[in-house]
Amino acid sequence: MIRLMNVIAILVLVGSAVYAYSIKYATLYQAEKMAKLKRELQSETDSLAMVRAEWAHVANPVRIEALADQYLGGQVMQLSQIATLAGLPDKGARGDEIGAKLQDLGLSEPTNTPGAAPSSATPKPGGANATPGGAGPAKAGR
Repeated sequence: MIRLMNVIAILVLVGSAVYAYSIKYATLYQAEKMAKLKRELQSETDSLAMVRAEWAHVANPVRIEALADQYLGGQVMQLSQIATLAGLPDKGARGDEIGAKLQDLGLSEPTNTPGAAPSSATPKPGGANATPGGAGPAKAGR
């Protein structure tokens, strides 16, 4: 009987050691995974900071002004170039451009679908699915 208890105690000891090592290696794996994600996050943060610095350089008003002077030959704006609202022409009335195009193509007349019987677009009251309240088909069991 004592030998059986010794064997069981040894098996429990070996089982707990295996379990402890599996927990240890799972923890190490998760720690490595977390460290890798931290490195990736830092890399992305650095990339974002570099993009922001590049944008600050590209969008610098002094740089844009120098490029405009160099390539566009910009001139200083004069007060005589500013227009008033009264000096602007009136906006013309917009017509039905699609309708005019259809009329030019001869497609403005309504067409009938072959084999279709003339019917109204709305169902007549008191049809097969009508309910006294008019709220749609009646549901059984309510």
